[in-house]
Amino acid sequence: MKQSEAEQVVIERVDGTTWMLRSSQSLPLPRDEVFPFFSDAANLERITPPELRFEISTPTPIAMRAGAVIDYRIHLFGIPLRWRTLISEWKPPFEFVDVQARGPYAEWVHRHRFFPTADGGTLVDDQVRFRLPLSYIGLVGVPIVRRQLRRIFTYRRGAITRLLLPTSAR
Repeated sequence: MKQSEAEQVVIERVDGTTWMLRSSQSLPLPRDEVFPFFSDAANLERITPPELRFEISTPTPIAMRAGAVIDYRIHLFGIPLRWRTLISEWKPPFEFVDVQARGPYAEWVHRHRFFPTADGGTLVDDQVRFRLPLSYIGLVGVPIVRRQLRRIFTYRRGAITRLLLPTSAR
């Protein structure tokens, strides 16, 4: 992984046990072409690192809207985990928010925003507020979780580029 890519995924402590991940990516495509890619839950598997063995359990296609629920499985460090996501906000083509309803985190709120850029492209902005389980005891896992999340979001940036941009536009 190039250092410049990893630096584009920032994870900072918000308070005692809450963290914020921020990542943005500019794409030379209009928002009306970018948003539909992110609104298709099936694309989650395509932008998730293969070692996580991401698999959607909810029957597809999934009608994305506020209140939609998506169940999936991932493998973290070889351990299978179930995760349920609730789409708490749905404002196409501007933003949507998914919240972990069940899963490994004490809190996971992922806001996806899509801004038009002056050159006709789109800025894809991710903000994830998260807390680990076990309150302050969970902080011992923060270094590993930060490294893993940085890896996942760096991989995601590359996958989005590969999937949305033809080779000549990269």
